[in-house]
Amino acid sequence: MKISDLITQRILQLMEEQDGIAEIQRNEFAGEIGCVPSQINYVLTSRFTPEQGYTIESRRGGGGYIRITRITVGPQNFIMHVVNSIGEALDENTARILLKNLAQREILSEDTARLMLSAVSDKTLRPCPPDGRDRVRAALFKNMLLNA
Repeated sequence: MKISDLITQRILQLMEEQDGIAEIQRNEFAGEIGCVPSQINYVLTSRFTPEQGYTIESRRGGGGYIRITRITVGPQNFIMHVVNSIGEALDENTARILLKNLAQREILSEDTARLMLSAVSDKTLRPCPPDGRDRVRAALFKNMLLNA
């Protein structure tokens, strides 16, 4: 198992034990896992993003902490959260992550998520100029979510 998978698994375990919130001290947590603190940062910034349904807040200093919270809202509010987090442009990888999260939360079916990913893929958007694909993808993605 990769160290990043181990870190993710441990954070999710903490969240499960503490009603959707994990509070860690980065250096202590890194020592507990057996990794360097920067690996904790990498996992937090790549696997616990708003697009994936998490918020992160931190307080620096001697008693500092990092608090990871699972966003818990109803399906409609979560869809609006996703729509608002997209902005004007969306790359294919971020669309894939968002759809995977929506399917895992059972807000979209696996089939719907797969169909939406196909519709906003780079292959589908090939006729669009490369510098405009992410903007077109964002518009399509938002419209599909709002009408799903």
